[in-house]
Amino acid sequence: MAIKEQLVKIKENWLIAVLVLVLFLFVAGGSNLSRSFGSFTPQAMMGKVSMDYGESLRGGGYYPNVEADFAPEVEERKILKTTSMSTEVKRGTFQTSETKLKNIVSSSDSFILSENSNNQGSKRKSYYSGSYQIKVEQGKYKAVVSQLKEIGEVRSFNENARDVTGSYTNTQIELQTEKERLKRYQVMYDEAKEINDKLNLNDRIFNQERRIKYLEDSLKNTDKRIEYSTIHFSMTEKRSEYANLALVKISELIRGFVSSINALLQLVFVIIPWAIAFLIISWIVKLIKRKN
Repeated sequence: MAIKEQLVKIKENWLIAVLVLVLFLFVAGGSNLSRSFGSFTPQAMMGKVSMDYGESLRGGGYYPNVEADFAPEVEERKILKTTSMSTEVKRGTFQTSETKLKNIVSSSDSFILSENSNNQGSKRKSYYSGSYQIKVEQGKYKAVVSQLKEIGEVRSFNENARDVTGSYTNTQIELQTEKERLKRYQVMYDEAKEINDKLNLNDRIFNQERRIKYLEDSLKNTDKRIEYSTIHFSMTEKRSEYANLALVKISELIRGFVSSINALLQLVFVIIPWAIAFLIISWIVKLIKRKN
């Protein structure tokens, strides 16, 4: 068939061609178009911009954290160590494992600051668990951690070491400065002649002494935290293998049956528009053939 004849046929059947195109767009592309246009709403675009900005911050190497405790000129470093560990012990051995834990603490001259052990669940679902906060001398820290790892099977282990040399040194410098200021206040107090001046200086001396006490306590507290590391230890008894074994309930069977029916109905209503479109297109094709 020549090109001119095909163009004539198209002109004669242009209404049918438009109908087929509209039907196809309605059935196949309606939902996709709505989703496409929906993604270009102002809210969606702003969300995308904020997400891209966040990704650029994370991936572009932007790290605003400041190393305030970094003091490279100090040779003797001040390190705070904190460890979190959880283990699982065999069923029926929780009390024995707890005794072993306390023996480790006692033999290393460590301290248990807090402990909490209890029995959870009932019958075959019951199991023991406990959590303990332990203070260990810095020199015995590694040995104690190594012994604690032998209690049951280690499920998680996290060790955190923080260098506080910079802040510790700055506190020492500040303490020395505040002491020098206190000495000047005391000299001024001794030399003052007026009662009001003495009262004013007395208040300043009191506040200065309180400030010095605060800084001294801060240094002592840091010294203790450096001298003794903290271990957060948790221990859980292994649960019974039959704890969660149970027959399926009738309600669960009915719920599954209804879910399957719903899925089938959704599938049927998805197929029906396509079937109708196929029948209409087949009818249009047959109609075109009859005209030819």
